[in-house]
Amino acid sequence: MTYEQVKSLKSEDFKRLCGVRPDTFNEMVEVVRSHSQPKQKTGRPGKLSLEDQLLMTLEYWREYRTYFHISLKGEI
Repeated sequence: MTYEQVKSLKSEDFKRLCGVRPDTFNEMVEVVRSHSQPKQKTGRPGKLSLEDQLLMTLEYWREYRTYFHISLKGEI
């Protein structure tokens, strides 16, 4: 499940999914974005957007699911 798929949810449903309201989520994204600095990395670039990374982290913390369960959500 990506941020693009869940950003149109009602505020209550969004909070039920990841534990924070959409406006709080957007503030969290801005804080993380402001603290992330471009790094000289080697290797393959990441596939997930910052919003998707944060959403996955919040869902993990909320549900304490294993990464196996999270990966299956994308396939269903």
